[in-house]
Amino acid sequence: MPIMTAPALPVTADQQADLRRMAVSTSLPHRKVVQARALLWASEGVGNEEIARRCDVDSDTVRRWRGRFVAQGTAGVGAIAKGRGRKPALAEGTVVEVVRVTCQERPADGSTHWTTRSLARRFGIGKDAVARIWSDHNLKPWKVDTFKISTDPNFEE
Repeated sequence: MPIMTAPALPVTADQQADLRRMAVSTSLPHRKVVQARALLWASEGVGNEEIARRCDVDSDTVRRWRGRFVAQGTAGVGAIAKGRGRKPALAEGTVVEVVRVTCQERPADGSTHWTTRSLARRFGIGKDAVARIWSDHNLKPWKVDTFKISTDPNFEE
């Protein structure tokens, strides 16, 4: 039974230039650089098994990269497949609601402002999650910004 090899990946001149730029980049994510190199080798007719060996990945991974490139072009290089990665820990809409309550409501216990623990208790989430939301939105409910105008009649002088 003959060994089947994938045909050379069809790549336009513009795509090839983009892939070359990605393959030598020192600022792009490593995943993107490795995939760009692999796709350049695929365009030269190198087999999937050899590309997988050079990139230290599985040959099925190389097939997925090739398929994504055919479907999406250079925009798909380095993309993480849907369903991969860490799932959000907070329910949808929780962040918006925490920001709204922080800015517009006062605690029921008569406090002047929310603490991470009191707000976390209200939403049933961790205090660190509240602190992260506040940090991301640059909220500081414990800090009061006021400006007091002087009553001194000679103040402007």
